[in-house]
Amino acid sequence: MKAAQNLADRPREVNRKFHSLAAGRGRMVDSGAVKILVGMSGGVDSTVAALLLREGGHEVLGATMMLWDGRYRGGPRDACFGPGEKEDAAAAEAFCARFGIPYVRLDRAALYESAVIAPWRRAFLEGRTPNPCVLCNPLLKFTIPDAARAAGLSFDAFATGHYARTDRAGPGGRVRLLRAAEAARDQSYFLHRLSQEQLAGVVFPLGAMRKAEVRAYAREHGLAEVAAKPDSQDFYSGDTAELVGAEDRPGDIVDEAGRVLGRHTGHWKVTVGQRKGVGVSGTGEPLYVVAIDACRNRVVVGPKPATVRRELVAESVNWVSIPPPEPGATLDCSIKIRSTGEPVPGVRATVLPGGAFRAEFPAGIAGVAPGQSAVLYDGDAVLGGGFIR
Repeated sequence: MKAAQNLADRPREVNRKFHSLAAGRGRMVDSGAVKILVGMSGGVDSTVAALLLREGGHEVLGATMMLWDGRYRGGPRDACFGPGEKEDAAAAEAFCARFGIPYVRLDRAALYESAVIAPWRRAFLEGRTPNPCVLCNPLLKFTIPDAARAAGLSFDAFATGHYARTDRAGPGGRVRLLRAAEAARDQSYFLHRLSQEQLAGVVFPLGAMRKAEVRAYAREHGLAEVAAKPDSQDFYSGDTAELVGAEDRPGDIVDEAGRVLGRHTGHWKVTVGQRKGVGVSGTGEPLYVVAIDACRNRVVVGPKPATVRRELVAESVNWVSIPPPEPGATLDCSIKIRSTGEPVPGVRATVLPGGAFRAEFPAGIAGVAPGQSAVLYDGDAVLGGGFIR
């Protein structure tokens, strides 16, 4: 802990130089080389992050967290969680061996089950729509340094292949979390629950690069197979119903007036805003999931305008780029309620007692789903975010 705090400014400087030299594919000369642990998945992003740091003159170590213990069936999709993890770890280890990078695997399967899968399952059964990546990042991925140090490794900073940036331009030198240069690849939404301590010790080498540059960089270094790897689009390689683990529980699909339009086999199989696969047809207009009533085991549907909301309340808020505001304070900002798309502008957020905020957006947003994260932005800076109540 002491080493991470003492050297926090040096990874920040490394990060700043990567941002300013992105046009040169991250090549830099840094007289203050440090020892950096890179979280590696076997994909192109973490591989290139390690290469960039190594070319910058830093001593690099690689670590992969192992999550799969075989308790689930999984499936064929490329995902963060599935039986294909062994092949991904083997690819990361082979890369490290080729470039002379020390490498370690860290068993984190039990922690993943308790910290991510269990609360994710509970939220679905309660009628909410959780995002497992939002939980995984602060509780697993960005605690890799703790696990690595416990395993006897020594290093000064931690790096990942996330598309995000940081700086120390926040109030009182607070570390700000910033959106990536390429908006379509930005992953700051998934990182909004990181603590100041975690952000102070992390480097994001890809924050100012475009995905096309990253793939080109891998090809330039003789890693054509890694460069061609598709992006992982799913968190689980199989059917997520298996992770929920509940037996079918038939219930009614109703309109907003309570009229029964059809039947479902489990309210957790649909999400707010969903249209396809809901199980209602022949109504003459497309119907969307408007709400999930877990207590009554009902799914409420309606026309698209019925999915639009003009305010939300988010709880368990983590303030990132600014200190926690006092209750009653207001912020003029933009908001994201899902990982894709641009932040919606024209938002007024009011800080509530008990670690929550109310966000009002007069233009309306469709598909506001309880359980998802609402993240507030001021330009590129992540102000904070919480779970939609």
